[in-house]
Amino acid sequence: MSLLNYDLIRFLWRQRTWSNNTFGPGDRTKGISEHIRKELEEIATAKDEDALEEWIDVVILALDQCWRLGHTPGEICHALESKYRRNMQRSWPDWRTKSRDEPIEHIR
Repeated sequence: MSLLNYDLIRFLWRQRTWSNNTFGPGDRTKGISEHIRKELEEIATAKDEDALEEWIDVVILALDQCWRLGHTPGEICHALESKYRRNMQRSWPDWRTKSRDEPIEHIR
């Protein structure tokens, strides 16, 4: 598989089928949210070389819950692109004025 032309929609259909068969159908907001919290705790203490895999766990869990809320892979990808474009249009504070330990949120 060439990663240069990775098909996220195809991945999401495969992931959805596997997850539905493995964990069952339907909304799992509470369980997935708790799982994400546990992954974030692991990230906070992970060595740099181990952090990527933990972050990917968070991404997969978040995408999993999106389809469980009734959204198709196409809708999820559209929402991802739409949010990216919205963030590009927002004003952001100068990152040099912020601590690396605090979130940087857009200017409201």
